[in-house]
Amino acid sequence: MELRTSQRNQAKIKMALQAPSGFGKTYSALLIAYGLTNDWNKVAIIDTENGSADLYAHLGSYNVISMKPPYSPENYIEAIEICEKANIEVIIIDSISHCWDFLLDFHASLAGNSFTNWAKVTPRQKAFVNKILQSPTHIICAMRVKQDYVLNQVDGKYVPEKVGLKSVQKDGLEYEFTIVLDIDMKHNAISSKDRTGLFSDKPPFKITVETGKKIKEWCNSAINEADIKTKIDSCNTIDELVSLYKKYPTWYEKLHLDFNKRKQDLTIKQQLTNPQNFSTNGTTTR
Repeated sequence: MELRTSQRNQAKIKMALQAPSGFGKTYSALLIAYGLTNDWNKVAIIDTENGSADLYAHLGSYNVISMKPPYSPENYIEAIEICEKANIEVIIIDSISHCWDFLLDFHASLAGNSFTNWAKVTPRQKAFVNKILQSPTHIICAMRVKQDYVLNQVDGKYVPEKVGLKSVQKDGLEYEFTIVLDIDMKHNAISSKDRTGLFSDKPPFKITVETGKKIKEWCNSAINEADIKTKIDSCNTIDELVSLYKKYPTWYEKLHLDFNKRKQDLTIKQQLTNPQNFSTNGTTTR
């Protein structure tokens, strides 16, 4: 155990994609995974969805572990460790909902007090979650959500539309992830949780390889807020400030006041140092 300065380049993304069955979780996870590593050989899917992982083999030569029942936390942990030993860089778990279903069935099978029996369930769930969070790899977890239908009016007619509800996993699990993206039936994603600032408060979007590349850039960026502020103050021209913004766009939302203040300072400096802005009596011409 040692104390160290935080470094984002040591971070591995732990994210979740949640949607009803058939909404594109597996395909989206694969696109993100390829964006994270740019090498299909470094991507692996732990498949609990009856071979659905192989449906996208045309994308590239990624690896697959086909899990069979029982979907116990211990079997998931074993599968993750197999991937780690094979030097896999991105693990997709499709899905982690089967693990929760297993634990609910296990809890229901126990004799005695239902409340106290959770003491036999919770440690197994925690071990599974901790394995995900502490893994030295990027991990993308797919979570099924319970389905329901709503009636939407289209051209004067009511058309049923499938929507997702609560995810099939332990309540509050989404708080453990850095990013949680919800996918709708049109395959658009929107963040319900995002510590990176990449997707929060953004309109629905299509998940692509570029999505994974953005996340990779965030993970590999060792620069912190103090470093960015120093760089902002070091800009001597508007062009330098614009280049800095383009290099670190994810910081603009948080540091837009610093960017704008430096822009104003540079604008004033430019006006004062430009001879064309002064008349012969020493007053500005503007």
